[in-house]
Amino acid sequence: MERFFLYDDVEDTKTRFVSFTGESQRYDLAILQSSRFFGKVLVMDIQYNRFAILGSDDLEEEGYLEHVYNRSEEEAAELRDYLQELLG
Repeated sequence: MERFFLYDDVEDTKTRFVSFTGESQRYDLAILQSSRFFGKVLVMDIQYNRFAILGSDDLEEEGYLEHVYNRSEEEAAELRDYLQELLG
C-alpha cells in the first residue's frame, strides 16, 4: 500500500516548559512556538495529557479552556491568567 502524505515537514521550534502553582492546582505546561500555527502557540498540559493551539482570541471564548483542558472553572481561570500574560 502506498502512503499519501499531505505534508512531512521538519521545522525548528521554540519550546518552553513551565510549572507553577495556583490556588487550587499545580500546572505543568509545554509551550511550543512554530510558524505553522499562524501566531498561535501549542499549549500542552503535561499532567492531564491534553493540548490545544491557542491565541489570545481563544482565551476570551467562554468555557473553552474548561472544555479543552478538562479543568474546573477556577482552574481554567488560573490557567487563563497565566496564558494571557504569555500571549499578551
